[in-house]
Amino acid sequence: MNHTVNLWPLLGVAVIVLGFALRAHPVLVVIAACAVTGFAASMDVEHLLAVLGAAFIKTRNLPLILLLPLAAIGLLERYGLKEHAQASIARIKSATTGRLLIVYLAIREITAAFGLTSIGGHPNMVRPLIAPMAEGAAENRYPALTDALRHRIRAMSAAIDNVGLFFGEDVFVAFGAIVLMQTILRGEGLEVDPLHIALWGIPTAVTAFVIHSWRLHRLDAHIARAMMKGQP
Repeated sequence: MNHTVNLWPLLGVAVIVLGFALRAHPVLVVIAACAVTGFAASMDVEHLLAVLGAAFIKTRNLPLILLLPLAAIGLLERYGLKEHAQASIARIKSATTGRLLIVYLAIREITAAFGLTSIGGHPNMVRPLIAPMAEGAAENRYPALTDALRHRIRAMSAAIDNVGLFFGEDVFVAFGAIVLMQTILRGEGLEVDPLHIALWGIPTAVTAFVIHSWRLHRLDAHIARAMMKGQP
């Protein structure tokens, strides 16, 4: 069962990390990573260009798919979506930043577990709705909220979306990572049911929810202490 695995194509990942760390142009970084990966995998130039061209043809409508929702969200924000979200959450006296984000974390994980990964997201959910509502819940209790705390709340809102998506989609049986694991294990002679892999993702998702709910409870305590001391 000894198979030689060529790890040199993973150099493309290093190129992407280095390129973005140096703040290089994203398109140039991706093309360079593709070239490095292709040459490391012993692909000839013609084959590499053919693969890049086929990928471009398949995704040429992607900018339109991304820009149209962003334009709609921007228009909603211009006409007061953020203010309405903050005002709505301010009417709930028992709401806190931590409690609100715990509810969103649960919703994000459950929907991702059923494959509904596009319901949330940073541009279409966190920025226009979740982060303003989390800020509004804090302002409802502490009107003089500092900028440092606002940025912390926004960062936590984005982080919770990532956590909910990452651990929730591992429970979805048709998720790409589960299919990839099954394919790799099958190549090694181990036949595993994708449903079993997905079921074993449930304990991890529950554990992630408990841990990050505790972190959000600490966030409420941190906001309270910071406002009592008058510092971020």
